[in-house]
Amino acid sequence: MFSPQTFDFLFENRLENSKEWFHEHKNIYNEQVLRPLTELCVAMTPTIEAMDEKIVTIPKINKVLSRIYRDTRFSKDKSLFRESIWLSFKRDKKECPHYPEFFVVLTPQQFFYGCGYYWTQPETMRQIREMIEKNAPAFQKAFKAYQEQSVFTVDGDSYKRSKYPTYPEEKRAWLDKKTICFTRYSTDFSLVFSDKLAGTLCEDLVLMKPVYDFLILAEQKARGIIVV
Repeated sequence: MFSPQTFDFLFENRLENSKEWFHEHKNIYNEQVLRPLTELCVAMTPTIEAMDEKIVTIPKINKVLSRIYRDTRFSKDKSLFRESIWLSFKRDKKECPHYPEFFVVLTPQQFFYGCGYYWTQPETMRQIREMIEKNAPAFQKAFKAYQEQSVFTVDGDSYKRSKYPTYPEEKRAWLDKKTICFTRYSTDFSLVFSDKLAGTLCEDLVLMKPVYDFLILAEQKARGIIVV
């Protein structure tokens, strides 16, 4: 399980911003960060695979587990280390680039989880909007599932002015997104530090299965894999 020491290390490691300091304290990273993150991945794997057998669930860094080092090549912030850690359950990015994912992100300030995109390609959003406008069966299932739960909210960057002013507010929340995901934010670290974390995450993420299926279909239509 995670502990307060997990986030103390992440905060201090980012603050120190030193490869030497990190290597001197790598045993703490391995025990307090990497080990519980790996165990969380393993515990969630059966549920994730049941929702999509094509999702990669290998509990390794750069497969599902996040790296501690930051990629600073295209960033003004040249800090060496991340303060956040995460699990990213998605299909093989070489075969299925830009596909939606199930994610869990933990930081010293909060944690959040859900499904969707970090960044959605414009053609995928076009397909999502088209399926919503046509009230496609996959969207009907996704929208019904979303409305029947109270865990996740629709998230992502939105246009400043609605392009669909005549639609109900509930659908505009989807239509007016530049990028879309469905997220729950929390500061309840008592859950993070308990043995109920994996079970709670899995139970909640299953609620998003119809939404995930809808996003997969939109992605496949955007890539010409499904034409109808």
